[in-house]
Amino acid sequence: MTHQNPTTDRPPTKANPIFWLVGVSAAVLFLASSIRHLLFQSAAFDLGYFDQALYLISEGQPPIVSFWGFHFLGGHADWILYFIAPLYKLYPSVFWLFAIQAIALAMGAIPAWQLALQAGVKPKQAIAIAITYLLYPLVFNINLFDFHPEVMALPVFLAVVLAARQNRPLWFTFGVLFILGCRDALSLTVAAMGVWLLVVEKKRLCGAIALLAGSAWFLVATQLIIPHFRPLGVEAVIRYAGLGNSVLDIAKNLILQPRLVLNYLFTLPNLEYLCLLLLPLLWGLSPQHLAPLLAAAPQLAMNLLTTSQPQKDLTHQYSVPILPFLLLTVIASVAANKNWIRGQRGMIVWSLIGFLALAKFGYFGGFYLTKLDTWQATRDAIAQVQPTDSVLTNHQIAPHLTHRSNVQLLSDQLDPTNVNDFDAILVDTRHSGRSCSKTCVDRVISQLQERETFQITYQRDDVYLYRKQRVEKQLT
Repeated sequence: MTHQNPTTDRPPTKANPIFWLVGVSAAVLFLASSIRHLLFQSAAFDLGYFDQALYLISEGQPPIVSFWGFHFLGGHADWILYFIAPLYKLYPSVFWLFAIQAIALAMGAIPAWQLALQAGVKPKQAIAIAITYLLYPLVFNINLFDFHPEVMALPVFLAVVLAARQNRPLWFTFGVLFILGCRDALSLTVAAMGVWLLVVEKKRLCGAIALLAGSAWFLVATQLIIPHFRPLGVEAVIRYAGLGNSVLDIAKNLILQPRLVLNYLFTLPNLEYLCLLLLPLLWGLSPQHLAPLLAAAPQLAMNLLTTSQPQKDLTHQYSVPILPFLLLTVIASVAANKNWIRGQRGMIVWSLIGFLALAKFGYFGGFYLTKLDTWQATRDAIAQVQPTDSVLTNHQIAPHLTHRSNVQLLSDQLDPTNVNDFDAILVDTRHSGRSCSKTCVDRVISQLQERETFQITYQRDDVYLYRKQRVEKQLT
């Protein structure tokens, strides 16, 4: 498939409604994620995880996520964090992550618009495609789900395809390297994109770069880097336990045991997931222009082959690498006049209906308000925790206290004798969190009340702050 349109190969960058849309979208997304965090709805995994890692990098300390127990590179080899850390050197704040994520998500509309123009789509339709991207429910929902580096790769996927079609291999290579630094699993999407560029787009140089870089990084990340920092290996393997016990074992079984694979593919949850994924863009999908989905095949297969429900919705990060190539299929269909809604208004209305049906904006009117009854008390207690304190706290409070080397989470597996390891213990007993039952919370409070080494320094609305007291031996 070739794209020969010299008048639109390099779309104009003058003032255009698309830039206003991107600016407004970024502001809305940033505001939404910030409010969620301030309402104590963010979580240790994954916001506190990345916030602590970045803070420790900026302080020159080993970036070991204390409540996980390993160096962050043992998670997903996402070395791109080293390039974000200087922002924390300027001013350590979790709001950097919200800003980066919001800007990245909103900016995906620009290469989407440019790709549409480059493919020969009418200007009004190109704007509609950009709006369709911004209204795709995953864009709004993933912004609310803490922070994930792979979100930064979403607009870059679209940008590198544009670079390949414009025969700019240097920019393409820089973009591919950036994507690979965002998450180990993205290497499979990059490699598959290389196959698509080689076979379908006939972009041999860019295709070869993507295929070789993606394949090489997958092996390096999963077989060397991750096992070095986390000796247990790739953590996500547990989600595919029925297919094998390691990355290479799973890969072998996918090839040698097709019947086993089919048993995992044809399920009702997978059918529901595919409906969620495709319905917001159904107006622009045609069977003749599905070739870009070849690049999305690895991530789609991972989501279909697992029994993990978070990989089968439009709320979590696992569908992020699929969206750029879904959008490319829409662009190809519109360019060929194969979409069954062709007017700008119709495209936007369909996308708006999809957004209203599947985006989680309604959480701000109910679910996100569940901790208002302890909101002020929690804020006051956090203000009394010292920067040098090691802290034990609830899952939802942890992201507000991760600018330190040791913060741990209350959980049902906690050994009560370990409370002596902390300088401060902050507990919201009314909202114990997903990792700790009410029984767990009550047990910890009971232990603290019995220990003379801890003294309660704050108590309000079932929020308790205990601090370890320095015991000085008096000579008589």
